[in-house]
Amino acid sequence: MIIDTHAHLDVEDFSEDLPEVILRARQAGVGKIFLPAIDLKSVDTTLAVCRQYPDVCYPMIGLQPEEVRQDWQIVLEKMYARLKESIKKQADGTALPGETFIAIGEVGLDFYWSREYEQEQLAAFEEAVKWSVETQLPLMIHCRKAQNEMLHIMQSYEKELPGGVFHCFTGNQKEADAFLRFEHFALGIGGVSTFKSSHLREDLPAAVPLDRIVLETDSPYMAPVPYRGKRNESSFIIEVMRTLAMSYGVDEEEIARQTSVNVERIFGIKV
Repeated sequence: MIIDTHAHLDVEDFSEDLPEVILRARQAGVGKIFLPAIDLKSVDTTLAVCRQYPDVCYPMIGLQPEEVRQDWQIVLEKMYARLKESIKKQADGTALPGETFIAIGEVGLDFYWSREYEQEQLAAFEEAVKWSVETQLPLMIHCRKAQNEMLHIMQSYEKELPGGVFHCFTGNQKEADAFLRFEHFALGIGGVSTFKSSHLREDLPAAVPLDRIVLETDSPYMAPVPYRGKRNESSFIIEVMRTLAMSYGVDEEEIARQTSVNVERIFGIKV
């Protein structure tokens, strides 16, 4: 089984052919797909997809940093209520298939385009980290041009954090080492690893053991070669698996097996 730990299947790009997208994923060997929320609206759209495909799709809940605005506290209050409701339903056995959140995400920091809401992003991310500590749900972390700030916040909670994924890792060996000092975390590797310009094919085997990697697509974005520039989908994850197999000098089955073991360890989901 292959697991896509990050795909936005709830977005408009999949509105006309989602059943076919799911079918192609299953045919490619993808057994589970994890869907992050990015704002309040996407909590509902993500849950709708997961309820429709409860044997395949699993929801997360979080406020993506690029969606953080001045009203971030109000948004997080509403999200937290949804999270606690989900946990209560799971505890008392009334949760419907596909509606139990498996992680806090997509959360993090992003100063790539602007620092207009820098303080709001910092506060919102720390709140998400606190949710993870409280609920012991793993984090799905988005980070661009904010590594130092992200690590500074996380260090205060390092011993209490249950783990998680540094989503869409594209950094170098030094950055990988800094991230993996958080021992219960893994790097999410996606389509960028297949790009001709990417150094990941050399840096990952040199610095990152296979038990610290999970696979992802970030669909519909960041399609791997040979689909670059097209809409990404979960079935394309086999290109990432093939690239990693060649980079690490192992067969594709070993990549699928080890990354699935890693997912089970981090997310507590049987595979």
